[in-house]
Amino acid sequence: MGFFDDLMTWFGFKKKQAKVLCVGLDNSGKTTIINQLKPDTSKCQNITPTIGFSVDIFTHANLSFTVFDMSGQGRYRGLWEHYYKDVHAVMFVVDSSDKLRLPVAKDELDQLLAHPDVAGRHLPILLLANKSDLRESLSHIQCSKHLELDKLRDTAYHICSTNALTGDGLEDAVSWLSEQVRSWQTKQS
Repeated sequence: MGFFDDLMTWFGFKKKQAKVLCVGLDNSGKTTIINQLKPDTSKCQNITPTIGFSVDIFTHANLSFTVFDMSGQGRYRGLWEHYYKDVHAVMFVVDSSDKLRLPVAKDELDQLLAHPDVAGRHLPILLLANKSDLRESLSHIQCSKHLELDKLRDTAYHICSTNALTGDGLEDAVSWLSEQVRSWQTKQS
């Protein structure tokens, strides 16, 4: 059955699977971003803060993403590390209008990158500088400086400005993520 599955995937009849961990501080827009990526028939009308975690699925470029949307509240951040080992990529969402909490977001990102299940792995990190529509928001370049992304070595990462409410910036972001995951899966085959 393995050869048939490979053949179906190669001809584009079967979608490849990817597990993605979506993390970031509370109120950064993680759930709203994931909701925006889901098909219209699956979208929620009322978004509520995530308690613990939730699992959602969306498809992009014949790649099926299973996304673990983790709560960003301080008491739940310890749960994040239990998912590092089994995911193919990480989406890290930052509220680009919340300058006071950017140092906290940086600390959480640093802890994630230093974790033994992440460090040394080719685990693509997609950083989303969300809420870019707000007047007081920082650009993705300014967020990159605050997060000190220029110090990252041996980590495939991409940062872009997004607006979870309208979907602005998400297509390019998820295209990059899809490309990274496909590249990694091809190397594993």
